[in-house]
Amino acid sequence: MVLNNVRMALSSQKVSISVKDGKIAQVLPGHFHDKTGDLNLIFDNAIVFPGLINSHDHLDFNLFPPLAGRVFKNYTEWGVHIHVKYKDIIDSVLRIPEPLRIQWGIYKNLLCGVTTVVNHGKRIKAPNDLITVFQNCQSIHSVHFEKRWRVSLNNPLKKNLPAVIHCGEGTDDLSRNEIDQLLRSNILKRSIVAVHGVAMNEDQAKQFKALVWCPESNCFLLNKTAPIDHLRKDLPILFGTDSTLTGDWNIWNHIRKGNQTKLLSDQELFYSLTISPANTWGLNTGAIAEGMDADLVISKAESFLATDPQNILLVMHKGHISLFDETLLPYLKAINTNVYSTISIGNSIKYVKGNLRELMGKIKQFHPEVSFPVV
Repeated sequence: MVLNNVRMALSSQKVSISVKDGKIAQVLPGHFHDKTGDLNLIFDNAIVFPGLINSHDHLDFNLFPPLAGRVFKNYTEWGVHIHVKYKDIIDSVLRIPEPLRIQWGIYKNLLCGVTTVVNHGKRIKAPNDLITVFQNCQSIHSVHFEKRWRVSLNNPLKKNLPAVIHCGEGTDDLSRNEIDQLLRSNILKRSIVAVHGVAMNEDQAKQFKALVWCPESNCFLLNKTAPIDHLRKDLPILFGTDSTLTGDWNIWNHIRKGNQTKLLSDQELFYSLTISPANTWGLNTGAIAEGMDADLVISKAESFLATDPQNILLVMHKGHISLFDETLLPYLKAINTNVYSTISIGNSIKYVKGNLRELMGKIKQFHPEVSFPVV
């Protein structure tokens, strides 16, 4: 397959990308006239970028509406509050079987052009045909919500895996001291990826493998986010959404929220969703170059930051098309459309691999009031 005449999102250079056996085979300047008879897609005024890497999500928690009601000092205060004030809402969502909730969480990411998501929580059974669900790490919830976190952190059988933990998610002394407590307890000197880090300082940052920045979630709960303009000098910054408990379903709104803070340059923000997490998690993606996995997104937006689910034309995961816009249907006659379902996002119609409509119907059987951003 050849994706012809697309603009690289960062450089605006026009290229054609040849895909073979799940990998990027060639990246050639301008328009490439393929002579092998492979499928050719020719685009007009479309941008291309690597499939996004969402470095923090809870896939089974994406059918919740955002729950807060006020600003909190830390995540523990928020957790106690929502389980009292919103108990009925929480119970109604948790009645939906977990496998259905996980499936929706995967689709939520795919619809936005995410091709890899790092799931935080217990290891789940998740197919990797639509997108990659990365679980080659050890998830520890937090110092205050996981009783045996020290035992988990210092498990010698997990020593070679990065430990991923919510850390410093607050604006008070409890949140600041929690980071030091975690670092003091890291007897095995494991690589730790911190999530949130709102209370983190530069000295603490030097002792972590990376920090996952979740600006929308942080501002929603705490009205403040991590000082990544300072922390980025000491560790890689990765981008994450967290679940819909603390933010919008659409990662592009999170990205624009991050951009509005001006804590990262546009290029640094782009890298926090692509090459930086790919390097941190050990993935063969995150860049458009020969030999990389063909995880690609093509959008008809004018720029990367202007992208939204409705203007995404194609999402490719390891060389296979997971989603495409109906305007491409005449050029995809060789595609078996029977393995796709159609949904509407805004004023556009997308073909999505699998039966998304059936999934939404099953979910509504358990929770009729649940709201979906697509129809």
